[in-house]
Amino acid sequence: MRISLNILVFACVAGNFGLAHADYDLAQARNCLACHSVDKRKYGPNFKQIAEKYGGQAGAIELVAKKVKSGGAGVWGEYDMMPPQPQVTDDEARILAAYILSVK
Repeated sequence: MRISLNILVFACVAGNFGLAHADYDLAQARNCLACHSVDKRKYGPNFKQIAEKYGGQAGAIELVAKKVKSGGAGVWGEYDMMPPQPQVTDDEARILAAYILSVK
């Protein structure tokens, strides 16, 4: 598991200095908010639900980042399906995953 130092530093800075708004802006720019929201269910689970399900697991950032990139189905119900998001870079997926997992 290789996470670049820049991403790790960015995540720490964002968490410690209230820059989560930049992460929210990235979620908006990458169209995550078309199907997800922070605290209300839309087409997919909200960020709080995702954080509750995966938060605290070893490798959670990489797991959620992979789901962002490759999509998935059946985790949140029979009819829930997330298409792959190839427009999201690997670094962006990790930033988004760290942000989503930080939502309380």
